Amino acid sequence: MQSITILGSTGSVGQATISVVQQHSSKFCVRALVAKNNVSIMTNQCLTICPKYACMIDENAAKMLKSNLIAAGKNDIQVLSGITNACALAMLDDVEMVMSAIVGIAGLKPTFSAIRAGKKILLANKETLITCGKFFMQEAETHNATILPIDSEHNAIFQNLPIKCQKNLGRFPLSKYGISKIVLTASGGVFRKIPQEQLSSVTPEQACTHPNWSMGNKISVDSATMMNKGLEYIEARYLFNAKSNEIQILLHPQSIVHAIVHYTDGNMLAHLAIPDMKIPIAYAMAYPNRMPLKMPSYINTNCLNTLHFAELDYHSYPCLQLAIDANNSGQAATIILNAANEIAVEAFLHKIISFNKIPDIISNVLDVVHFNDPNNIEEILYIDKQARAKTTSLCYVKK
Repeated sequence: MQSITILGSTGSVGQATISVVQQHSSKFCVRALVAKNNVSIMTNQCLTICPKYACMIDENAAKMLKSNLIAAGKNDIQVLSGITNACALAMLDDVEMVMSAIVGIAGLKPTFSAIRAGKKILLANKETLITCGKFFMQEAETHNATILPIDSEHNAIFQNLPIKCQKNLGRFPLSKYGISKIVLTASGGVFRKIPQEQLSSVTPEQACTHPNWSMGNKISVDSATMMNKGLEYIEARYLFNAKSNEIQILLHPQSIVHAIVHYTDGNMLAHLAIPDMKIPIAYAMAYPNRMPLKMPSYINTNCLNTLHFAELDYHSYPCLQLAIDANNSGQAATIILNAANEIAVEAFLHKIISFNKIPDIISNVLDVVHFNDPNNIEEILYIDKQARAKTTSLCYVKK
């Protein structure tokens, strides 16, 4: 039986991970759960799967969780708090794999702790690669950590790679493995058919209703702006050591084909699956093997003739172009991009700014905040802090 620590257990990916564990309780057990402050979901998770440890990043949330568990007569779960304890749970000796699913840069330190402990890391935290991709991949190689991407697109690419490429992720040019191009697909988001001039009036509630996927609010807004695809583009550059001309993004509204890998001999390998995060999670957990997964539905092959693909209109998705440009500028720019986006999305969700102001604010921050590329986590966090401060001043300026 393999043990797992779930970083970000109360989010959509964390909950999907627990669902997969429950389907295969003879193969996996959850040793530790980590979340920010959602006491209600964490309480239910603790009572359902009984981990040895539960950690809330927020100290007051930890106190509430402990009180809830005592009231339920559950005294054998050790309740912890703070980022230091979260990092410790990512390094437990009796844990084989770590699900990195904390949203945002808050997941950086616990994920690096798992890397330095040489764990099998199921990587769902985009920001780890966005903010320190080259450093991250080097650390994984140094500490012999295994990186398995969880994003549906990257997981799909990974599955279509030769085994030697999977075992040496990001270390060699794609051409070494006979690969000419990888294709990421994008649904286009919930506002795909809405004219640009009408986006100023869309609401957070509308933005958080994804047409295909069930996701958290922040990621749903990122999908609506297509920043999510921009971040995935940056991730793919680092994960697969891809050049800018080796990645293509295609519009694919149905979210059935998650990625295509083009080989130099003319072959194209496409990965198809229904849009459900349990599929890539189960693949990564069982890797290099596969295991059965109970799903509410599967692809009906009769629908394949209705799948649509199209070139992207980058003018309609300024956040996507900002991400690609930032990636071409260097690591500091992607840190600034990510920080500015997190603050701007939060401001939109709180109805401080309109939806169409998100790319404008990010662009302004990228124009005025400049740093050399960082050499360590401390420098990464400093750049992130300065970018957040500048973005906050733009979002919350008095009118």
